[in-house]
Amino acid sequence: MTSIGIIGSGFGALAVAVELKRAGHTDIRLWERADDMGGVWRDNTYPGAGCDVPSPLYSFSYEPNPRWTRRYALQEEIHDYIRRVADKHGISPLVQYNREVTAATWDEGSSTWTVTFGDKSTQTVDVLISAVGQLSRPKLPSIPGIETFKGASFHSAEWDHDFDASGKRIAVVGSGASAVQFIPRLAAEASRLTVFQRSPNYLMPKPDKPYTAFHKTLFKVAPVTQTVERGTIWTFMEQFSKGLKDDSKVGVLGKNIALRHLKKQVKDPTLLAKLTPDYPIGCKRILFSNEFYPALAQANVDVVTSAVTAVTPEGVIDAEGNEHKVDAIVYATGFDSQDFLESIDITGVGGQKLATQWADGARAYLGMYVPNFPNMFVTYGPNTNLGGGSIIYMLEAQARHMRQALDRLKAGRFTTVEVTEEADDAYDRELQAKLDVSVWSHCENWYRHPSGRITSNWPGATHPFAKRTKVLEPDAFSWA
Repeated sequence: MTSIGIIGSGFGALAVAVELKRAGHTDIRLWERADDMGGVWRDNTYPGAGCDVPSPLYSFSYEPNPRWTRRYALQEEIHDYIRRVADKHGISPLVQYNREVTAATWDEGSSTWTVTFGDKSTQTVDVLISAVGQLSRPKLPSIPGIETFKGASFHSAEWDHDFDASGKRIAVVGSGASAVQFIPRLAAEASRLTVFQRSPNYLMPKPDKPYTAFHKTLFKVAPVTQTVERGTIWTFMEQFSKGLKDDSKVGVLGKNIALRHLKKQVKDPTLLAKLTPDYPIGCKRILFSNEFYPALAQANVDVVTSAVTAVTPEGVIDAEGNEHKVDAIVYATGFDSQDFLESIDITGVGGQKLATQWADGARAYLGMYVPNFPNMFVTYGPNTNLGGGSIIYMLEAQARHMRQALDRLKAGRFTTVEVTEEADDAYDRELQAKLDVSVWSHCENWYRHPSGRITSNWPGATHPFAKRTKVLEPDAFSWA
């Protein structure tokens, strides 16, 4: 019996655990650093937190949810969905909580992984699967004086729910995906809200609406209607993903929609200029909101485009030397997107360190398999993030491929599987050639490693990835 250890308990971990359990694997354990499952949907509880992918697509294909309250679900509802799926498929009892993985070492003699936790205890498994994701570790900016501020300050992914925004002067550092969702809430309460924007985003109108009692009844008594809705959304988003180029028909259309949305909601010419992007659409993450622009246009809101250069005990200093005195600072500065598995000390064949192998940027065959690290799989790994579409679709494809690898391991009575250097190199050359001419190569974004390599994103729509991973190619691996 093959023992399998999965790091994490979010969507990625759940996708793999369900796939393997349904295939007959019983020795599965999930290690979760917190005291509840859910990954980013457990941690990100800021006001207005939700998904910008429609709920029918941001869910497992085999677990449609007729109870969604709206087309774009909010955080609490998504978190509840994860727990319900885990309960239904018998995954919940397999989760070990308060187990932060700090190291994992491959033992060539026994062909096993020894996993070490924060309390120095260890466990041994035959197969190690990382499901830590790409956006799990909040990143604070390196700003001089950040620790001297006397008021309330926190990262948006670690929201302080004891903080009362009413009547406060608040600074928000950042204007990305999270900020777009919580800024309208803060703007409604704060006496003064100062938003420090590094660069504007392309913002699309959000076709959100509540599902009525009729919709929920229809989905329940005629599930095919929800399948049709999911398929329609998927088809639209596949075409959207193909058009992430400034000069493509879809790109031109998307840019026109975004700029028309901006001009419709922002009338002040000064603010309009601040919020107009000067880079190709899709180069940075495209965002969706009907509330963000009206919030920035409120009289109590300022948008500052000068960089934050320092934090003082009383406020924030911008690049022009202006001090903005505030009572609180919220950092919407994203995550360590280049971490991947850097925060875990992983040692493979011959003492090879994963952090060393990935020093110039993470890479993996099909985003899942790494030479020198046998019996180690990675879900939501390098180059599997999306510019459009649902990551859940990608996670299901990855889980099916991992299951095939384990099936062959068992059927062939092998003990180890490891991708070959040749297969990894060929795949990486093909992938990087596409990424080098993609829209993401044209501006600064979180998809890129400091080396310049695009490590996060898959180039294009999701179907090509699902097709590429549909059938295991045994010759890409060494089996022993």
